[in-house]
Amino acid sequence: MQTKILLDEEQIPKKWYNVQADLPSPLDPPLHPQTHKPVGPADLSAIFPMELIRQEVTTDRYVDIPEEVREVFRLYRPSPLYRAHRLEKALKTPAKIYYKWEGVSPAGSHKTNTSIPQAYYNMKAGIERIATETGAGQWGSAMSFATMLYDLECTVYMVRSSYTQKPYRKSMMQVWGAECIPSPSTKTKSGQAVLAKDPDTPGALGIAISEAVEDAASHSNTNYALGSVLNHVCLHQTVIGLECREQLASVDAYPDVVIGCVGGGSNFAGISFPFAGDKLVGKHKDVDILGVEPASCPSLTKGLYTYDFGDEAGYTPLMKMFTLGHDFVPPSMHAGGLRYHGDSPIVSRLVHDGVMRAVAYHQSEVFEAAQTFARAEGIIVAPETSHAVKGAIDEALACKKTGEEKTILFNCTGHGNFDMSAYDAFYSGNLVDYEYPDRLIKEALGRIPKIA
Repeated sequence: MQTKILLDEEQIPKKWYNVQADLPSPLDPPLHPQTHKPVGPADLSAIFPMELIRQEVTTDRYVDIPEEVREVFRLYRPSPLYRAHRLEKALKTPAKIYYKWEGVSPAGSHKTNTSIPQAYYNMKAGIERIATETGAGQWGSAMSFATMLYDLECTVYMVRSSYTQKPYRKSMMQVWGAECIPSPSTKTKSGQAVLAKDPDTPGALGIAISEAVEDAASHSNTNYALGSVLNHVCLHQTVIGLECREQLASVDAYPDVVIGCVGGGSNFAGISFPFAGDKLVGKHKDVDILGVEPASCPSLTKGLYTYDFGDEAGYTPLMKMFTLGHDFVPPSMHAGGLRYHGDSPIVSRLVHDGVMRAVAYHQSEVFEAAQTFARAEGIIVAPETSHAVKGAIDEALACKKTGEEKTILFNCTGHGNFDMSAYDAFYSGNLVDYEYPDRLIKEALGRIPKIA
């Protein structure tokens, strides 16, 4: 009875898969924040290296992974794929449950899959410093690790609520040589403006992005790096799904359901895009692809599919995506990495077109699912990951009712070893199942800029 499916280091993917090549029509282009005209490479070159700009817009089906990047990937890739036999037994389900374990990376999550190539391309372009943001701290940790590898400085603006809840994430960043600043801060004009309006704000990813973009744009030796949402980030993450497909093929399996948690969309894109590509080209038309988000920040399930800014201050290009409004500030839930007002334009497009679907859960039920998983499989997952666990458990329980022997695959994105305060809140009964009122969502949506 095989539980762990491994690949050899030589089987680390040599190319990233670009789902844009298989979309029935091109993505709507990002628009300049002032002119509302499509942005070009020159508009992005102030904060991104040219190779990442090229990857952002290419429609090539495959993009080569530099050998120097694959060499660093060898520290933790290929990551293991597990058959969750003990969880299946606990649920008494006929379904087969597999999970891809990305918590083996040095930073403890999938985020290093893109932080490493992003730092590499910036180093090759002669950049000396990276400014970025982080929600729960996983991306900040991953970028701190990657910039250390390539001898770059790193400044991380961390959403204030998570900065308080997860102090050891800040410690990780400091170990790897990065500076971590609670956002909003007084170091930027955008941060000062937010604090002037609400000194007690918990912060939001959109605010932290504004600060990091402003920082990068105002320093000639500095570029900006984003851990989710953008096309090149989703591209880099496809190493997850590409490995999964090969690992499952080795046991003569293919998923009926593919699941990932969704904040900005990177880990969900990473595990799902190779399978979405199979679906788009007709190889596996019936594969069900499910994104799971928090009910307190329900961009895919309650947001509007339209153009909006990626940040609170309106510095970034406008992107066509599911959004709750760029000034939407969600409550201080423990899944800090899922507190983003919008989603990846490609994920949004695929959900809008019906290739993927989405559900939303409350905090308490996803922590219950995480507890079930930990007591069966032994791994304590991050609060973000617990959403995918909940989705997988629900699908497996549905199979229990129908008797279907479906194969369920989900992305187990990272460990919760620095999130134990969240588990403490769960066990003490202090988790609040906050569902954002439709009235406030409607108000935030009403402030989205109108594009002619």
